[in-house]
Amino acid sequence: MNQVFDPFNIIILAVAVIIFFRLRAVLGTRTGNEKPFDPFAGENDDAQTSSSDNVVPLPGRNKPAPANAPVSDDDDDEDEDERKPVWQGFARKGSAVAKGIENLVKADNDFSPREFLGGARMAYEMIVNAFAEGDKQALKPLLSREVYDGFAAAIDERKKLQHTLESKFVGINKADISKISIAGGDAQVSIKFVSDLITATLDEEGRVIDGDPTEIQEITDVWTFERPVNSRDPNWRLVATEAD
Repeated sequence: MNQVFDPFNIIILAVAVIIFFRLRAVLGTRTGNEKPFDPFAGENDDAQTSSSDNVVPLPGRNKPAPANAPVSDDDDDEDEDERKPVWQGFARKGSAVAKGIENLVKADNDFSPREFLGGARMAYEMIVNAFAEGDKQALKPLLSREVYDGFAAAIDERKKLQHTLESKFVGINKADISKISIAGGDAQVSIKFVSDLITATLDEEGRVIDGDPTEIQEITDVWTFERPVNSRDPNWRLVATEAD
């Protein structure tokens, strides 16, 4: 019997075709022109571009309900959440950080400290890993020109010396807003990160010359991100780093 038309083979082929189309529907296809991943982008950022260049709809602004529409319990919960101070859970009452959050929300009512901290944590991990791997392409859209030049010079020097940086990101223990300022139309938000890393620098023969490839180290950094408050570009970029 010709095995090509064996019913069992036909069933396997059908299942493979179904799996292929399901994966394509979930993952999509890549064209090579995709935008770099932005850790600070919200779920609705893709919907901000309007057919008119002069109109940019803001996320979270829904059409008002009709006057006779019933008010649900969920609406009451949302109203209660809106009455909470924007800094609650992220700063102490009366602190400079609390005031900074209030000022930033007034200047950019799309700013959310919760969403920003989530994006900052992702950016921190991405930048740490990309630097260890020497991936300049991944670093470039996340860093200011000055910070990128510093990172790129360190990567080039490492390659010149034939050193290898082995780094394993264990996790972020803490990420808190430590400072917020607005000057000249630019907002700057500083985040204090406390993270666990395993890091070691090896020479060309694989000998450890710095760090320890078996020991978890607690690292404390203060990173400052910046963005023009009136810009249509939602991206924040790392403009300064310091060890604490």
